[in-house]
Amino acid sequence: MSDDPVTAQRLRRALPLITALASFLLVVAVMAALYFGREILVPVTLAILLSFVLVPAVRALRRTGLPRVPAVMLVVTVAFGALVGVGLLIANEGAQLASDLPRYQLTMREKISSLRGATESQGTLSRFIDMVQDLGAELQPPKAEETGKGTGGEKPLTVEIRPPKAGLIETLGTFAAPVLHPLATTGLILIFTIFILLQREDLRNRMIRLAGSGDLRRTTAAIDDAVSRLSRFFLAQLALNIAFGIVIGAGLWLIGVPSPTLFGVLAAILRFVPYIGAAISALLPIVLAAAVDPGWGMVIATAALFLVVEPICGHVVEPLLYGHSTGLSPVAVILSATIWTFLWGPIGLVLATPLTVCLVVLGRHVERLWYLDVLLGDQPALSPPAIFYQRMLANDPAEAIDQGREFLKERALVTYYDEVALAGLLLAQEDLSRGTLDRARQDEVGLALRMVVDRLGTTRVTRRAGRGSPRIGSSETAAAVAAAGPDRQAANIVLKTEELGPRWRTPTPVLCVSSRGPFDEAATLMLSQILKRHGLASEVISMRALREGERPSSTDFALICFSYLEPVSLSQIRFTVRQARAAVPGVRILVGFWRERDPATLDRLRRATSADILVTSLNDALAATIEEARRAAVAPPTRRAPDAAAYGATTVEAAPA
Repeated sequence: MSDDPVTAQRLRRALPLITALASFLLVVAVMAALYFGREILVPVTLAILLSFVLVPAVRALRRTGLPRVPAVMLVVTVAFGALVGVGLLIANEGAQLASDLPRYQLTMREKISSLRGATESQGTLSRFIDMVQDLGAELQPPKAEETGKGTGGEKPLTVEIRPPKAGLIETLGTFAAPVLHPLATTGLILIFTIFILLQREDLRNRMIRLAGSGDLRRTTAAIDDAVSRLSRFFLAQLALNIAFGIVIGAGLWLIGVPSPTLFGVLAAILRFVPYIGAAISALLPIVLAAAVDPGWGMVIATAALFLVVEPICGHVVEPLLYGHSTGLSPVAVILSATIWTFLWGPIGLVLATPLTVCLVVLGRHVERLWYLDVLLGDQPALSPPAIFYQRMLANDPAEAIDQGREFLKERALVTYYDEVALAGLLLAQEDLSRGTLDRARQDEVGLALRMVVDRLGTTRVTRRAGRGSPRIGSSETAAAVAAAGPDRQAANIVLKTEELGPRWRTPTPVLCVSSRGPFDEAATLMLSQILKRHGLASEVISMRALREGERPSSTDFALICFSYLEPVSLSQIRFTVRQARAAVPGVRILVGFWRERDPATLDRLRRATSADILVTSLNDALAATIEEARRAAVAPPTRRAPDAAAYGATTVEAAPA
C-alpha cells in the first residue's frame, strides 16, 4: 500500500474492481486450459470417476485376503471388458438398425399423407406438413434427367476431377486414424484407472497436503467422507441407470420397437444427463415406432413407457438410493451442462453432473473452496433466520407465510417461532441498534412481521404423520426443518380446563407486555399465540399503551410476561417487576430475554430482576407456563384482591433506580 494517502484511498476504491478482474481472468484461464488440454484431461477425468465406482469392489476383494495388485487388475479387467462389450453391442445394433431403415420409408410417407389429409381443414398444420415435404424434396440430390440438356437436346459432358492416388502410408493413416484415437483414449483411461486404484492412499495424502495439513484429523476425515459419498453416489447412479435401461429395453421389446437393446443401452447412458437425458433417449424410439407401425398405437405405447418409468426412477427410487437430489441447484446443473459440453463436447455433457457433484463435495469439506458449495449447491446460501429477515426487508411476507406453512407440516409453531422467526427478529434488532434501519423501513418490517405472525397464528396445518425424512419441496424450508431439530416435549402438550388451577381458569389468565422496542410487539404476539394454542389464553399490551393510559381488559391475571428483545437496564426491569407485583398481588412474573445466554448466568439474572421465571426462548416460556398452571391446580396459591391503584403504577416505565 502506498504511503501517499490519496493514492492509498484510490487503491482501496479500485480494489473490488481489481479483484473482480483478476477472478474473471482466472476463470478464463482455467476454461482455456480445460479446452486446449481436453485430450489429456478427458481420459484423466474419466479414470478418476471410474475409480470412484470401482473402489468398493476393490475393497471387497481386499477384505477376502486378495492382495491389492491382483484385486485391482481383476476389477479393472471386468469393468473394461463390460465397457468393450457394451460398445460392440451398440455398434452391432446400430448397424442392424441402419440396414433396416429403408424398409420403413413407405410407412412414413403414408403416415405423412394421412396426416395431411386429416388436417386439410386446419390450414396452419397442413401448410407445416407441406413445408416439411418441400424441404425434404429440396434436400434430395437432383436426378440426372432433371439437370437439363445441352444444345440440340444432347446431355452435357460431365467432367470429374480425381485426386492423385494416395500412397500406402496415407491410406493407412486415413483408415487407422478413426480407430487409433479411441484406442489411445481407452488405453489412457485404463492406465490412469489402474494407477489411481493402486496409489489411492498416496493420492489422498497429496490431496491432504494441498488442502492444508494444519488440522490433519479434520482434513483426513473430510476427504475420506467426500470420497465415500462420491463413491456411493456414482455407484447408486450407475445401478439405477442400468436398471432404467433394462426396463426401457424390455418395454420396447414387448411393444415391438426394432432394436430394443440399442435403445435400452442408449437410455442408460443418456440418463446420466440430468433433466433432458431421458427425453433425448425417448426421441429416436418414438420416431422409429411411428415409422414401423402404420397406426399410432406403438407411438403412444412408447411415449407412455418413458412417461411412466422416468418419473418413478426420478421421484421414487432416487430419493431412496441417494437422497432427493444430487445436491446441485437446477441452475447449476443446466449451467454446468452447457459449459462442459462447450469445453469437451458430448462427453462433457455426460460428465457434467458427476464433475459438478465433485466440486460441490469439495466445497463442503475444504474451507478454501467454500464458494463452490455456495455457487453450485442446492443448500440455501443464507441461514433460515437470515432468509426470514430478508423476506421482511423485501416486503414479501407472502413467501415467508408459505414457507412457514410448509414448516408447520413437520414441526410445531413454537419451534418455527423460536428457530426462525424470533432469530430473524434478533437480526432486525441488531440492524436497528446499529442505526441501519430508518423509520420508514422499520415500519415496513414491523408491518410484514405482524402479517406473518397473524397468518401463521390462525393457520391450521395438519402435520405429516409418520416418521422419516421430511418431504418438502422447498430447499430453504427443508434446511430450516433440519436446522431446527425435533420439537420439545412442551410443544405437544395442550392443557384442558380441568388441569388448571382456579386462578388459571379465567378468560385471560396471562398478560403479555411488550417492551419499548419496535420489534418487541411481534415477539410478544408470538408468545401470546403459542400460549393460546396450548390452552392458555392471554392478552397483549405494550408499555407504550400503558404509558398512554390504556388498561388491560382484566386485572385478574395468574401470570404476567414481560418481553425484552433489546438489551435494557436490569434495574429498570426489577422496578417494573415490583410494580406488577404491587398491582396484582400473588401474581407470578415471567421475564423473557429473547437472546442466547450462558445457562450458568440465568439464575443470577433472575435474582437480579426479581422475576419468578427467566427464559431466553419461547419453548422455555411455554414449558415454564405449563408447569406453573399445573402446579396451581395441585396447590392453588392464596391471593388478595387486586389493587387497581397499585396496578396503575405499571403504566409508567420508571427510570433505573
